[in-house]
Amino acid sequence: MKLKVNDKVLVISGKDKGKSGKIIKIDHKHNRVTVEKVNIRTKHIRKTQQRAGERIQYEASVHASNVMILDPKENKPTRVGYKKSENGKKERIAKLSGASLDSAPKATKKAAPKKEEKPTKSKKKVIKA
Repeated sequence: MKLKVNDKVLVISGKDKGKSGKIIKIDHKHNRVTVEKVNIRTKHIRKTQQRAGERIQYEASVHASNVMILDPKENKPTRVGYKKSENGKKERIAKLSGASLDSAPKATKKAAPKKEEKPTKSKKKVIKA
């Protein structure tokens, strides 16, 4: 599958045709992708003695053939091609503009700020002679 998590895609067929969003999850076995805010379903939970009934909305998956990746330069749907980069790695490119789809800046986790250690009060041992 030529799609990856965090790719921006456009739905090209089905009830949500024309909507776009980011890929949240990919099911390689069934060739399906879950796109944020697309294919919203409602799950009804029956009430019990312990809790009230509720309706939960969630994003269901769509088949990968029903989405197209968006070109990073022109923001239009495009096909995906491959070429070898300068460092010898295979990278995905947009057929429409030739822009790289893999060189998008990735979100990196910021390092947690270091906690300053408070000087602990050491108990002095008194030795009686």
